[in-house]
Order: sequence, then structure tokens, then C-alpha cells
Amino acid sequence: MSKEKRVEVENDAAEGASLKNVRPAVDSTKPFGAHLRMSWWKPLVIIGVPSVIMVVLQIMLYQVAGLIEGSADPMSATLTPLKFLAANVSIAATGILSVLLLVWMTKVPWRSLISSPRAFDRRRLVQYLIGAALLVGVGIGVIALVAPEAPGWTTFGFTGTTIAMLVLTLLSTPLQSVGEELMYRSTVMPAAASWVRPVLPALVLGIVVSSLHFTVMHGAFDPWLFGYLFVIGASTGLMTVISRGIEASIAFHVANNVMLSIVNSLMAGGKVYTLDRSTETGDASLLILAAVNVAMVAFVWMRERRAGVAQQLELTNDMK
Repeated sequence: MSKEKRVEVENDAAEGASLKNVRPAVDSTKPFGAHLRMSWWKPLVIIGVPSVIMVVLQIMLYQVAGLIEGSADPMSATLTPLKFLAANVSIAATGILSVLLLVWMTKVPWRSLISSPRAFDRRRLVQYLIGAALLVGVGIGVIALVAPEAPGWTTFGFTGTTIAMLVLTLLSTPLQSVGEELMYRSTVMPAAASWVRPVLPALVLGIVVSSLHFTVMHGAFDPWLFGYLFVIGASTGLMTVISRGIEASIAFHVANNVMLSIVNSLMAGGKVYTLDRSTETGDASLLILAAVNVAMVAFVWMRERRAGVAQQLELTNDMK
């Protein structure tokens, strides 16, 4: 073999070994939430950049809403229809941005941020949406019976403002809910989990970091509200891990936010309502809604367990 040919063969072998040692960004052998690999600094960017953009975008849109409405304090906790829309649009846009940023930085397929290793399942989404709506409805009903004053409800009212809030709730709140799931469960959770290699510690870290991030970004200073929001983050994180995708967490988030917004609008005496998360605004009644989150996690676990058993039986029957 000539010297030139030997050098060419050695270079090809070295290149092949180098490619073999390159690990893919998605590890399909690991559960959803711990299935991504990336450099240690990339999760910091994925957590920080969209958060800043969301805050800036929301402030800008609040100012625009204030100019249109002639508000003296557009940053107040009172949710006018335009401010409600501004908040929902900023969150939905940030969720999409988070996915695009993670895909660009890590070159992972965007579908792997929705579900992995399986494909997105619309049937799952519908089933979980129905179950979540029933559970959230029960939770709202219990609060109406035992602590109707806790959410700040006053009297039933139906005015032009109420109609505007209801329409915007139905049109924009599902997008806002999807945006939060894309931001916290599709990107922040697996990004933070990539800091640890063992699966269980990685999942714990991803759920804790994404839940804390979710809670802090809601600006909850009241201990009850802080704890409740953390429960939401942890519960939806568990739903994604159990079901290997974000259909269940999206379904629960949409049902929870839409139904609570509808009730808040109808029980505001025909006026706008206030979304105050400062100190002393929460109480023990939030335990009821926290229990709804836990019940949804249990529902997802039972549904996925039944689906797994059914799939095993189907495979067994096919092999006979």
C-alpha cells in the first residue's frame, strides 16, 4: 500500500471513530424530561433569555394596552380585557421562542420536545382534556361551597366587559397555557435535567428547577400562592414524565386556566377582576386546587398504566 493510500485510510478511520464518539442530542432510551444532552452552559441560556424576553414583551404590551385604554397605571394588578390579552400573547409567544431557541442551540428535532420516544397523540390530548375539565370543575365547585370569598369572587354579573373577557379567555387562554407548557415542561425541564446523567436525579432536578422557575415567573410572594404554584409545576412535570409527552400537562393547564378565568369573569360583578399575587392574598383554600393537581397526576398514571398493559396484551396476542 502506498504512503498516500495509507494516510487516506488512517484519516477515514479517525473520522469514523470521531463520528462514532459524537453522542446524539436526544437519548431515546431515557424517559421524557431526561432525554436531552447539551453543554452545561446552554440550559442557563434557555432558562434566562426567554424569561427576560417575556417580561420585556409583557411590559411593552401592557403599556400599549394602557395607552389604548387611557389607564393611569397600566402595570396594576387589575386585568382589563386588553391587559389580559397582552399577558396571554406574551406568554404564548415566549413558549414558541423557547422551543425555537432550544432547537437552534442543540439541533434536536422539535418533535422530541413535545413527546419522546413516541409521537404526539391527539387522542391522549382529548382524553386528558375531558378528565382535567371534570377534575377542575369539581375543585371549583368545592371552593364555591366552602370558601367562595377566597378567590375574590363578588357577585354574578354579565356586561360588555364580561363578554369581552369570556371571548378573550376562549380565544387566547389555551394559547397561553400551551406557551407555558412549551416553556417550562418542553424546554426548561429537560434542559435543567441535562446537568445530571443518572435518570432519577436528572428528573428530580429538572422538575424542581422548572417548577421553581414557573413559580418565580408568576411573581407569587404569598407563601400559600408560592406553594400552590410550585405544586402546579411539579404536578405537570410528573404528568409529562409519566406519559412521555406534554399532552396531559397541556390538557390540564388549558382546562385549569380557562375554567378559572371564566368563573373569575362571571363572578366579578360585571367588572374586571384583579390578579393579585402579593403577600397575604392566598389561604388554605388553595389546598383544594392543589388536591386537583394531585388527582390529575393519579389519573394520568392510571391511564398510562392501563394503556401499557393493553399494549403488552396486544403484542402477546400478535405473537401467538
